[in-house]
Amino acid sequence: GATAMATGHKTNNRFISVDESGKPLELITQQLAKRNFKTAIISAGNITDATPACFYAHQPERSYSEPIAEDFLSNPSDILIGGGTKEFTTRKDGKDLSKVLIQKGYTFSDKFSSLDTIKNFKFIVLDDASVVSMKNGRGDFLTKSLAKATSTFTKTKNPFFIMAEGAQIDYGGHQNNVEYVVREMLDFDKVVGQAMEFVDKNPETLLIVTADHETGGLSLIDGSIEKGYVHGSFSTNDHTAVPVPVFAYGPGAQNFTGVYQNTEIYTKIMEVLSKK
Repeated sequence: GATAMATGHKTNNRFISVDESGKPLELITQQLAKRNFKTAIISAGNITDATPACFYAHQPERSYSEPIAEDFLSNPSDILIGGGTKEFTTRKDGKDLSKVLIQKGYTFSDKFSSLDTIKNFKFIVLDDASVVSMKNGRGDFLTKSLAKATSTFTKTKNPFFIMAEGAQIDYGGHQNNVEYVVREMLDFDKVVGQAMEFVDKNPETLLIVTADHETGGLSLIDGSIEKGYVHGSFSTNDHTAVPVPVFAYGPGAQNFTGVYQNTEIYTKIMEVLSKK
């Protein structure tokens, strides 16, 4: 989720994969790379935002977007797709990380339209124009990105791990905008359906769908599928403590039933993999 949880008296909800003393925690992407997994990180928002950052960066503060971007240079992940071009190329410190990444064997593009033509198995596509809201025309960004990651990885013999985030459901909650939330949820629903189809065709794959938190305290008051409307009410413009569901589909899905701390999801993923 978007918060690397730490225990102890100095817990801080803004940490990115460090413990309470600021020591880096070994990321799931790093651990899986040691086991020859291919890994992809996809977000329908800025790739340096907290959730995607927690899969490749170690920083004491989630707003340190340039240091977060630089941390990707030492992460083994194969694919990165989202927004955040300027954090990589036109940085305040003058560094152009794209040049370093190309030297490291990645294809780097700031145009989402180039996704289909990339032949390299390691690539980074960061295009801010492609991660606007659904209302402003993002279109099939998430489904295309997931399809490209799965088709790239299935060409190899390696197992793989993909984290794909529907980042803007949260943005709509912060804005207390029901239309924003609904359009983003419908988009996320499409990518979940696509992932379920992939599991059906590749039955060794486990799909997990969850959230780091609810945003906005959204209550659904009324609605009609026939008339095509949803009536909702918000209680806050920030994150809430409402428990979030965890859905799992595929081998090992039964491990994700019940009620537990969100930090357990990591443990459960590792347990499922240890049984392979």
